Amino acid sequence: MRAIVIARPGGPEVLESRDVPRPVPERGEALVRVAAAALNRADILQREGRYPAPAGAPADIPGLEFAGEVAATGAGASRWRAGDRVFGLTGGGAYAEFAAVHEDTLARVPDGLDLIAAAAVPEAFITAHDALLQAGLRAGDVVLIHAVASGVGLAAVQLVRAMGGVPFGTSRHAAKLDAARALGMEGGVAVTAGLAELAPAVTHWTGGRGVDVVLDLLGGPYTAASVEAMAPRGRLMLIGTLAGARADLPLGKVLRGRLTLRGTVLRSRGLEERIAVTRAFERDVVPMLGRGQVRPVVDAVFPLEEARAAHERMSSDAGAGKIVLRVRD
Repeated sequence: MRAIVIARPGGPEVLESRDVPRPVPERGEALVRVAAAALNRADILQREGRYPAPAGAPADIPGLEFAGEVAATGAGASRWRAGDRVFGLTGGGAYAEFAAVHEDTLARVPDGLDLIAAAAVPEAFITAHDALLQAGLRAGDVVLIHAVASGVGLAAVQLVRAMGGVPFGTSRHAAKLDAARALGMEGGVAVTAGLAELAPAVTHWTGGRGVDVVLDLLGGPYTAASVEAMAPRGRLMLIGTLAGARADLPLGKVLRGRLTLRGTVLRSRGLEERIAVTRAFERDVVPMLGRGQVRPVVDAVFPLEEARAAHERMSSDAGAGKIVLRVRD
C-alpha cells in the first residue's frame, strides 16, 4: 500500500511517499481502507522527532485520525461488516491506504457526511467532547476556549452551544475569530503575546464574575492568565502546551476560588480508555453530526502525495479548522 513515511527527523521534506506492507488485522481489529486522514500538531512533533508514536503504532507513519470503509476484520471482530463507513482515532499510521485498529475504537459515519469531511471529525470532536465532560459542563456555564479557530476549538464552540453553555474564545489573529462566530461563539478577542487583552474582555463578557470553564489548548502564559479569569469553582482543562510547557500560576487565586486544574490527552491513553471516549462520542456527538447540529470545519484538502505541502500549511498557522489528506477519491 502507499503510505507517507517519516524518513528521518526534520522538516516537511523528510515526508516520503513509499510502498509499505499492508497491515493485517489482529484479533478484535478491523482493517479500514482509508479515504482521508486529517493532520494534527502531534504529526508535526512526531516528524520532528519530538513526539514518538505510542507502543503498537507504526513508528514512522504519522496520522491519528481517519475516515474510510471497513475492508476486512480479524478473528473475533464482529461489530463491523465490509463496506461499513467508519471513522476513528489511532496511535499512528493513518497517512496510508489502510489502517488496522481495534473495532471498538471506530464509530459509524452518519449518512450525509462525506468521508473527506468525516476525517476532520474524530480528534477535534472527541478531544473537545471528552474535555467538556471531564469539566462537568452545565447548562449556562460560560466557557473560554483558547486557540478557538483550531480544529478542537471550532468543535468545542459547537459542542458548548449544543450542551447549553455559552462559548467565548481567543485567537492571535482577529480574522480567525469570524470562523468561530459563524459557529455560535458569543464573543472573541484577538490577543497579543502578553495577553493584556484577556482580562478586560472576560470582565466585559461576564460582568466581572469570570468564566466557569476554560479549554486551554496552549498552556504557558495562557494557563496563568486563564486562572486569573476564572469564576469561583471554575474548571480549567489543559489540553495542549503549544505556547509553553511551564506556567507561573497565581496559587492564591486557585485556593480562594477553589479552582480545578486538570490535564487531558488522548494519544497516550490505553485501549480501554480510548474505547470509552469513542463510545461517549458515538452516543452524544455522532447523532448531532447526523442532524447537522454540529459539523466539521475543513480548512484545506491535499492529496496524500502532497503531505509536505499540508504540513507547511499547518505550520504557517494561516487557516481555520482542519487540514485533510485525501487518500483516495
